[in-house]
Amino acid sequence: MELVFPEKSKKEISTIRKGFYQHMCDMFLEMIKSISISNEEMMKRFKIANIEKLHQLETKKQNIIVFMAHYASYEWSNVTDIQTDFQAVGIYKQIGNKYFDKLVHDIRARFGSRVVTTKNAMKVITEDQDTDGLYMYGLASDQSPKISNAMYWTDFMGIKVPTFMGAEVLAKRLNLNAYYLKVEKVKRGYYEAEFVTITEDSKNCEDYSLVKGYLRILEKQIKDNPQYYLWSHKRWKHRNAERPEGATID
Repeated sequence: MELVFPEKSKKEISTIRKGFYQHMCDMFLEMIKSISISNEEMMKRFKIANIEKLHQLETKKQNIIVFMAHYASYEWSNVTDIQTDFQAVGIYKQIGNKYFDKLVHDIRARFGSRVVTTKNAMKVITEDQDTDGLYMYGLASDQSPKISNAMYWTDFMGIKVPTFMGAEVLAKRLNLNAYYLKVEKVKRGYYEAEFVTITEDSKNCEDYSLVKGYLRILEKQIKDNPQYYLWSHKRWKHRNAERPEGATID
């Protein structure tokens, strides 16, 4: 935290850190609660402020891609699946421990979402475009790629770091409208989310503009309420690493 908030005092950093650990405990309990909570109760606890936006998109019969982040409640966002005609498809990195991986998979598929590993994402999503279904793909794009795959570097919270490009690549290649699911914590166990438009003309956007637009929105959220970001994933660990040959530095 000190790295991205050099202007804050030790007392301020300590307050943020305490809030983060409290929120992380809440999220752990919420994951367990996901196993048994009813659809009705979940919709009370995780509200979509502009659900009409998704209903408007349904009428266009176009698949969409949703940039997500490890902020507030990303685990409960799958409740969107029971409120629209979109088939929600969550992309996630497979966990080494098969038992914990199954638990996470089951929780994220709890409300009817499909869950696809990053390894299979490109193939599955490309194949979906030839079917009659209506799909909404969710990708959390704020963590660090492996340094060998770090081909795009840009500023995030004032630090130059490698950034996942999968969501932008898919959006531009398949011409998917791109949105950011902006989730805010209202109080313990209650959240409100909004679908924020990044672009509705992906194929004509400049390279890297989608991911940069996404990061700017996320940065503001973190600055406003930093305790709700997942600081434990060490987002800035590669900042001093050697860039791979051919990488774009923006």
